[in-house]
Amino acid sequence: MILGACASWSLITAAARDGRPEGVLLAVLAVAAGYAAGRVCGALLPVAAPGAAALAGVALTVAVPHLSPGPRITAPLGHAGATAALLALSAGAACCGAWASPVPAVRVVLRLLAVGIAVTAAVLGSAVGCAACAGVLLCSLAAGRVRRRGAGIAGLVLAAGLVAGLTWVVLADFVPDGLADSVEGPLTSHRLRLWGDALHLLREHLALGVGPGRFGALSPTAAQSSVTDGRPHSAVWQQAAEQGVVGVVLLGAAFGWMLYALWGSSRPTPVVLTAGVALTGLAAIAAVGNALSFTAVSVGAGLLAGLATAHLVADDPSARAGGGVRPRGDRLSE
Repeated sequence: MILGACASWSLITAAARDGRPEGVLLAVLAVAAGYAAGRVCGALLPVAAPGAAALAGVALTVAVPHLSPGPRITAPLGHAGATAALLALSAGAACCGAWASPVPAVRVVLRLLAVGIAVTAAVLGSAVGCAACAGVLLCSLAAGRVRRRGAGIAGLVLAAGLVAGLTWVVLADFVPDGLADSVEGPLTSHRLRLWGDALHLLREHLALGVGPGRFGALSPTAAQSSVTDGRPHSAVWQQAAEQGVVGVVLLGAAFGWMLYALWGSSRPTPVVLTAGVALTGLAAIAAVGNALSFTAVSVGAGLLAGLATAHLVADDPSARAGGGVRPRGDRLSE
């Protein structure tokens, strides 16, 4: 229902403002497809599927030139953000596979894979990606000592909210000058000006925004830049400028839905919290970058959520009794 609402609202705002909703619709479809694939593969291959997903994420990052940071990338956290996000999701998948395996040797191999992913990020020159992968690995190891997942999920929601709120606080000049200067360094003044344009557009079009895909045409900073992709390099501010307050609420609801699904998952708590940390890392990168504009990242997010919420076939009484999963109408029995 939430993904359907996201797609419907993009069509409504596009019709009202003569926008282009194709990018939003593609992202929604990518998340839904990845989630469905993750549920199926995670149910059948709870250890092999996350490991294969981690390897696929690394291979995609290395093999596709547009995902790797390089000299041609001058816009802040564009392709570099996609690299960091995809590698963080890959590290999360490897750690989920490690916790799902009852074999100690397999756990060690998959955790070494996560370490290798962090090293790959460093080799590619993605400092954010290396830090994100290391954070996912360390939090995954700590998740083995957590007994109540509710507190961990609540902490992840708070962390994502703080990062999203930080973008507003910095833009609203609520921080001291010294701290503002230290924040402006890594964020760059160009990106802050893009966020300022998004805030101005939001104030003028609070309800519907300016329409999907129209930020680049209406942003003075984007128009004056020699290298621009027409986006504010923040998922939060892009939703705010192009789809209004409702768009921001729907974006937050989609992230909350993923964490809620993890909270109710039948998988072990370490698997759930590891996936939650990786998805929260993605949310933080997307709040200050352009990661969600890449289809591979959207698919990876849905895939990881699906793997961590899959209902294992081996745990299904009907599957053990009948030798397989019995259909109930058009859905698999749970």
